[in-house]
Amino acid sequence: MKKLICLLMVSALILSLAACSGNQKEESASSIVIDSSSKSAAEPTTAGNDGTKAVSKADLPKTEGVDVDLTKMSSTMVYSEVLNMQQHPDEYTDKIVRMKGPFNVTELDGNRYYACVIKDATACCSTGIEFVWAGDHSYPDDYPKVNEEITVTGTFNVYTEGKSKYLQLKEAEVVF
Repeated sequence: MKKLICLLMVSALILSLAACSGNQKEESASSIVIDSSSKSAAEPTTAGNDGTKAVSKADLPKTEGVDVDLTKMSSTMVYSEVLNMQQHPDEYTDKIVRMKGPFNVTELDGNRYYACVIKDATACCSTGIEFVWAGDHSYPDDYPKVNEEITVTGTFNVYTEGKSKYLQLKEAEVVF
């Protein structure tokens, strides 16, 4: 019995030493952990022994005058960020957001809604953010064709219609 316990202890020691072998890998984009609780643009700090770094959203690259530039992110990051916008809209209210995707238009109860569609990496799921184009524009004459690639930059806003809340980019610029 003592030999079995001793063997188990030696095995555990070997496994723990192997786990801390110091075999460091080159840092990749997938090893970055976003710390959404950070409000300052502090230097990234090591978050653990696995080489990951905690990075605040303020440290992510942004285009001049744009707070959240989805055009600079991978499709997976874009989909994740849009999902975060849907789940935590108050964190984005009044921020300037830029996004790119296919144009879509929906008519419901006599109202027309324009949106930039976001697809996930596998293109199986899509979501979008409505936009209100700044200025005087007439549909369909001034608008892109449905599914045409557009880039929209506008002020993130949440509004209520009936009992539901909706996201939109207001005062938007549209490029197609």
